[in-house]
Amino acid sequence: MDKAVEDGVDILSLSIGRKGYKDYYTDSIAIGAFSVVAKGIFVSCAAGNQGPFKVSSSNNAPWITTVGAGTLDRDFPAYVSLGNRRKYRGISVYGGTSLPSGLLPLVYGSNGSNLCIPDSLVPAKVAGKIVVCDQGENPEVEKSAVVKKAGGVGMILADAEINGEELIADVHLLATIMVGHKAGKAIKRYIASQADPKAHFAFGKTQLGVEPSPVVAAFSSRGPNPVSPSVLKPDLIAPGVNILAGWTGAVGPTRLDDDTMRVSFNILSGTSMSCPHVSGLAAILKAANPKWSPAAIKSALMTTSYTTYKNGKAVEDIATGNAATPYDYGAGHVDPVAAIDPGLVYDLAVEDYLSFLCALHYTTTDIKKLTHREFPCDSSKNHSVGDLNYPSFAVALYANSDNSGAGTQKYTRTLTNVGPPARYNVSVSIDSTLTTSVKILVEPKSLSFSQAYEKKTYTVTFVTSAMPSGTDIFARLVWSDGKHLVSSPIAISWF
Repeated sequence: MDKAVEDGVDILSLSIGRKGYKDYYTDSIAIGAFSVVAKGIFVSCAAGNQGPFKVSSSNNAPWITTVGAGTLDRDFPAYVSLGNRRKYRGISVYGGTSLPSGLLPLVYGSNGSNLCIPDSLVPAKVAGKIVVCDQGENPEVEKSAVVKKAGGVGMILADAEINGEELIADVHLLATIMVGHKAGKAIKRYIASQADPKAHFAFGKTQLGVEPSPVVAAFSSRGPNPVSPSVLKPDLIAPGVNILAGWTGAVGPTRLDDDTMRVSFNILSGTSMSCPHVSGLAAILKAANPKWSPAAIKSALMTTSYTTYKNGKAVEDIATGNAATPYDYGAGHVDPVAAIDPGLVYDLAVEDYLSFLCALHYTTTDIKKLTHREFPCDSSKNHSVGDLNYPSFAVALYANSDNSGAGTQKYTRTLTNVGPPARYNVSVSIDSTLTTSVKILVEPKSLSFSQAYEKKTYTVTFVTSAMPSGTDIFARLVWSDGKHLVSSPIAISWF
């Protein structure tokens, strides 16, 4: 990271991450990113691929833009036809040698061979057949290598139940179709009910305009923030599923040692693919607004993100089939056109991050480990995590002495006008049936800006009732001048 700064970069894109750290000063990426952001350079990082489990996000420091993954409106359809004339749709980017014509023998193993881990398949039982493999235990592309080594001619990869109906178009070493969990169960039931089960593959053309889109990827890591729950993570989502990308010629597209294929492009999925999308958008905003800080760029991307489709329905989480939440997508899915003209931004300077570290009760030694600078916290000041000028709100409530978890918390925010003179009015909507459990009060309810880069401050007071641990309530705060919508997600959680 230091070398990139020396080279004069404006944007730093990190499709890497690590889990397990308890504090930012023990996380090498957070340490390096602080130094980079302090020099005015935007840093975007992958949120991680540990979804759909909660509290799984990586790269959670507030000076990092943390990016989750969503789908595109593009699909690569493929079809599995069974001997009982049932047909199931899946996904595949296979373009190799065609399978023999007609129905082929179909087999599904047990006692570990169903996972198609190395040396688990018996060639005498697999040779010349299509093999059904369950997701899990080992990488999906390795499963196809195991099937090929055992003499199989094709593979059906059945998705795990926890991923819902998510379909990932990996490149494989032989003809492979991935099917969702429901289709996988149906295919396995067919095999169990037949003395001589058979199947046939058909590969379709690329399909565009797939709806609904985007949906949050099941693998995309989720909040709440495992390090500091008072900062909502991930920050937003961007395209990260089945992405067509340039590829090195040094290794094959499967990345397996015995893959002799060489290609210029590959299909990849992961938050490692959504992160560089946001990096590119940040570069566009930086070019259009050279004086904007990394925090201003992040704010523009976040406050203009969307959480509903054009028909008004909420963006879905593919893992559940239900509406996604700010713990899944942060502020929402990026909208490049809207981000160019956000109207208002939440800006942050190095001193704001240092005050945030004081609010976390970091010692002078802790802060020096993280920032490489001496910054003794002023004990006369009331440092509050709620005062970090972040474009989103996360209210973390803990059981107090009477085990109620009820109380009042006040957050302060400052908006900077980056548009024409305008008057903005605020609105708050709560996405929950538990509306009596929380009151959200904003003062003042309107802000008038008479010139560019003028700043105005407001406060948000959260009045909460007692709720069981594990309860989450989500809301949204929006400032609007009739043209711009400056939108911030709110997550209120009882721990």
